[in-house]
Amino acid sequence: MHPPSHSEIVEAESRAQVRRREPWRVLLVFLAVFFALQYAWERGRDTAVEHVFIDELTVRPAAWIIDRLWPVFQVHAEGHRLVAAAGRLNILNGCEGMETLFLLAAAFIAYPFAWRTRLFGLAAGALLVFALNQVRIVMLWHAFLHDRVWFGILHGTVLPVLLVAACLVFFLAFLGRETPRVP
Repeated sequence: MHPPSHSEIVEAESRAQVRRREPWRVLLVFLAVFFALQYAWERGRDTAVEHVFIDELTVRPAAWIIDRLWPVFQVHAEGHRLVAAAGRLNILNGCEGMETLFLLAAAFIAYPFAWRTRLFGLAAGALLVFALNQVRIVMLWHAFLHDRVWFGILHGTVLPVLLVAACLVFFLAFLGRETPRVP
């Protein structure tokens, strides 16, 4: 038995690459990763991890941003609440953007990008989700104070869809930049 030639190695890698891109495999990996992340997050309810992500990494920055934009409200963070004399807004599990982050992470892990591309996409995607979710919370605060009907529409439908759509565009941009490996 002789060692494989360069052309045989390239051909084998090409076949493996095609197998990794089969839509059903990508879908299965996507679903497995998303549900595993979601399950782990649910197991973390009412733990220090949840409090760090919601209270410290979501509510505190949002309070800081709102206080810079509208200092007259004197908004501050109290645990999972944005608090001001004008009202209190609870930021609960589901409002911190983790589900959107999990969708994006599952997409980057499921698609057969090079590992460097995956890691960059995951890091940049996490920053994107964080920034967009902060914008979302600021908009919800403003709607909460000024128009409760709009708050319900923005909170329940419009902003979650826009957040997911923005992440989809982000992911598609990575797909568009990918250069297929040619043997």
